[in-house]
Amino acid sequence: MIPTFETPESLPGQTRVMWRRTPGARVLASVAAVCWPPLIATFFIWPPSGAHWIPGREIDWRLVVLLIGLIAAPTGLWMLGRERDRTGRPASRLGVIWRFMLYGGLLGAALAVLFALVQILIGAMSSGSVMQALGATETILLIYGVGGLPVSILVGVSYALWAGLCAAFLAFQPAPEKVRDRLGLMRDDTPQA
Repeated sequence: MIPTFETPESLPGQTRVMWRRTPGARVLASVAAVCWPPLIATFFIWPPSGAHWIPGREIDWRLVVLLIGLIAAPTGLWMLGRERDRTGRPASRLGVIWRFMLYGGLLGAALAVLFALVQILIGAMSSGSVMQALGATETILLIYGVGGLPVSILVGVSYALWAGLCAAFLAFQPAPEKVRDRLGLMRDDTPQA
C-alpha cells in the first residue's frame, strides 16, 4: 500500500531536528564529512608516490581536496549553527543536507574560478608578448572555465552531499514533539513591565 502524506512533516526527511547534546557529535560529523568514500577509496587504489605528498606544484589533487574538506566541513557546521541560532532554520535533516549541497556547489565554483584566474596570471606573466598572453588566457578559460567549472561544481555538490548526510545524521537528532497547550496552563499571564 502506498503511504499517504497528510502533513509536510510526514514526508521523508522532514522530521524536525536539533543539535545532539553529546560533546563530540560535531567533531565526529566533521571528521566523517571529510572522509568522502570515493576520495578515500582512490588513495588505496592509486596511492600518491614520491613528491606528490609534499606541498608544492606537484601535490596530488586528492590531498588538496582533503585539505579543502578539512576546512569546509567544520566551517559549514559553524555557519549552520549561526543560521539556526538566528532564524531557527534549517529545521529538518533535509534542510541540513540542502544547505551543505548549496554551499558545496558554490565553493566548488568559487575555487574553480579562483584557480582559473591564478592560472591566467601565471600564463600572462610567463608569456613573451601580448598576443601570447591573450592566447594563454583563451586556452586557460576554455579548459578551466568551460570544461573544468561544471566538473568542479559537480564534485563540490557530491562531496557536500556526503558531508550534509554526515552532518544531518551525526550532529543532529530528532527534536521532541511540541507539547500542545490544551488547557492553557502553559501560557504566561504575567504582565510585561
